[in-house]
Amino acid sequence: MGLPFDNMRQRSFFIEALTREDAARLVPIHAGTFRQPWNEDEFHALLGENNIFGFIAREEGNRSAQSGGFVLARLVLDEAEILTIAVAPQFQRTGVGHALMDATLRHLHNARASMLFLEVDEQNTPALALYRRLGFKQVGKRPGYYETPSGRSAALTMRRDLDHRKTGADR
Repeated sequence: MGLPFDNMRQRSFFIEALTREDAARLVPIHAGTFRQPWNEDEFHALLGENNIFGFIAREEGNRSAQSGGFVLARLVLDEAEILTIAVAPQFQRTGVGHALMDATLRHLHNARASMLFLEVDEQNTPALALYRRLGFKQVGKRPGYYETPSGRSAALTMRRDLDHRKTGADR
């Protein structure tokens, strides 16, 4: 059972843990978000690893409907990293990404992780705004990391120190 989430477009979603059976559902979302999307085999392999976890936003009452988005992360000892997060284009800027990140932060809180890292394209203004609202700070930069239609852009490495007494919703 997942956590309910209503977005601004009046659709209800549940945030649920990802399983290997979700691999095929992730491909079109990732392809709609990234210029170099991952394939089903890559997702299937990652979801089979013990230290990988993630969440998917499923439309309430319709498990076969398109998913709203997903997040995939890795936890090693007390440090975690977001491997990828993608929200279907029609659900971007509706709160789906925030709900996925909140589920991730809650999971890491329960796992007693101390920090969470991610990388984001410096030109992805909506994602940067979300991460900053969630308490992430820039700690590094990889020039020319992402291919864009107009050339290349930098990846910003961001970190959030995790307080075990608070969850994502509390900060």
